[in-house]
Amino acid sequence: MKKYKDVYIIDDDKIVHFVIKKLLASLKMDLNLSFFFNGFEAIEKIGNDLSSGADLPDLILLDINMPIIDGWQFLDEFRKYNNASGNKTHVYIISSSNSISDINKAKEYQDQIKEYILKPITKEDLKKIF
Repeated sequence: MKKYKDVYIIDDDKIVHFVIKKLLASLKMDLNLSFFFNGFEAIEKIGNDLSSGADLPDLILLDINMPIIDGWQFLDEFRKYNNASGNKTHVYIISSSNSISDINKAKEYQDQIKEYILKPITKEDLKKIF
């Protein structure tokens, strides 16, 4: 099993936060979970953490359709931090969009995105990630 410790879930849907938390608990994963409702909150936290000497998260589960800063804008900002640290953070898109344009756009971020997973996320999806 892959070893992730610090995991960010960036999604504007409280139900998605709840479902992921419950699924991970059922898999008995010992993780430090941080939840964000948009990309701005997450980028702000990452910037603050790095300036205080903390590391980037090991894994990010990222929605693309969110208010304030969407998933694509988040990836543009996050790329600066992740490249500087040697791309250590794995990013998985978790989206309800099966639009060909979104799936193709994800390919533009293949240096960052490990996989594009359609919602609803399942226990099997999480097993594959971990």
